[in-house]
Amino acid sequence: MKTKPLFRFVISPRWFSCIALIACCISLIAADRPNIVLIFADDLGWQEPAYAGSDYCETPNLDQLAREGMVFRHAYASAGNCQPSRACMLSGQYTARHGVYAVGSTKRGPVGLMRMLPVDNRGNLPPKTVTLGESMKAAGYATGFFGKCHMKDSKTGKSEHAGFDVIKVSQHGLNSNDPEDPKAIFSITAAACEFIEANKERPFFAYIPHYAVHSKLQGRADTLNHFKQKPLGEKGHGDPLFGACLADLDTGIGTVLKKLADLGLEKNTLVLFTSDNGGTAVSQEPLRGKKGCYYEGGIREPMIVRWPGVVKAGSTCDVPVINVDFYPTFLAVAGTQPPKSSPLDGENLLPLFRGESKLKRSNIFWHFPGYLDGPVPRGRDPVFRTRPVTVMRKGDWKIHLYQEEWLLDGGREKVASNNAVELYNLADDPGERTNLAKKNTAKRDELLDDLLAWMERVPAPLPAQANPKWNADASKSLPAKKKKKGKKK
Repeated sequence: MKTKPLFRFVISPRWFSCIALIACCISLIAADRPNIVLIFADDLGWQEPAYAGSDYCETPNLDQLAREGMVFRHAYASAGNCQPSRACMLSGQYTARHGVYAVGSTKRGPVGLMRMLPVDNRGNLPPKTVTLGESMKAAGYATGFFGKCHMKDSKTGKSEHAGFDVIKVSQHGLNSNDPEDPKAIFSITAAACEFIEANKERPFFAYIPHYAVHSKLQGRADTLNHFKQKPLGEKGHGDPLFGACLADLDTGIGTVLKKLADLGLEKNTLVLFTSDNGGTAVSQEPLRGKKGCYYEGGIREPMIVRWPGVVKAGSTCDVPVINVDFYPTFLAVAGTQPPKSSPLDGENLLPLFRGESKLKRSNIFWHFPGYLDGPVPRGRDPVFRTRPVTVMRKGDWKIHLYQEEWLLDGGREKVASNNAVELYNLADDPGERTNLAKKNTAKRDELLDDLLAWMERVPAPLPAQANPKWNADASKSLPAKKKKKGKKK
């Protein structure tokens, strides 16, 4: 008795044709998916590019990008300084989930002036985290990382590099000895352009985190000479070295944008530009504070999105967005689903890109259960940029919950008298000058309920013990912050 082959169809020419057709369709679908270029400045404040308000700095390429795309006027970093902000963006999670709160330590400053023992800090992402790079690679994108890396691989944690096929110029703190590339702007740019060229026939994700304009400020000699001859801007911007560093960064960004145009990729590429935290080189007024604090000057960022055919040129958006939103947004652009094993805290921004005026969520959050030394302009404290604090923005309202007073001075029962809560209406008071916590108690309690519910739901780790080395007498004798006159640096 003869039996029929079970798999005769495999060798049929008709099936070969079908398989080839399916493969071709998959290839065409992949080729149609938008490319994504994420350009990340370091320590660039919210109004330091010319398009954002500076009357001293020169950023013609960013200005052009703003004219061609959408400017987000209420864009935020998820943390007040470098490492946690990057950890949030690349994990899609708030600090309370991954535990990267600061650079190095959450116990930065005089220990005797800390009322509580801070929550320990992580130096990298938990191993179980599925990074943005890993998700984009799994979606079929070529992935490239060009620039600053702040978190390294270890036995207990994961680097920012996870998921990237190509990794170049990754030394943290690099200051080049090349006078024509003192901040590595142009070597970073060249590596990114080489990657774009090599992957022009397939969808790619290029992440370009620059070292500029983080100190040490550096610029090309010709650029620096130009700014040395330029008069001080009326808004207080007038540091030639800062102007040169930012101008060189802008030139590098322009080179990337030109590469996209030259390759005919401009229309099918989403470009997002922003920064990792508040500025340091110049005053952030009218916003309060600078890098390292959770007042607006420490977390409000410049942000532009350009995506021809989707984002309306010359448009603006005033909906609050935060850098944990990039992860779900890029996955939506790539046509893939978020990882099930690694929850995301952000929201897909595509509705805003398409001109809609709101998102599903109502609140965004920040959580910092530690201490960061170095006072800031109009800060709360004469010693620390911030003490342990959890913050939430809801609509135009923003609440700060200071954990020392909350945990040690009576909690909810004494919130009206223990200075644990600060409440601001950013529509009327973007500089956070008038604390309304004791005046508008209904709004204070509404936001406090939301904030406490979020802290319990995550859950958000809090300092658990009073500091046995706290010097109460020294703390009482701290001088009040004085208002500085003259030029601020």
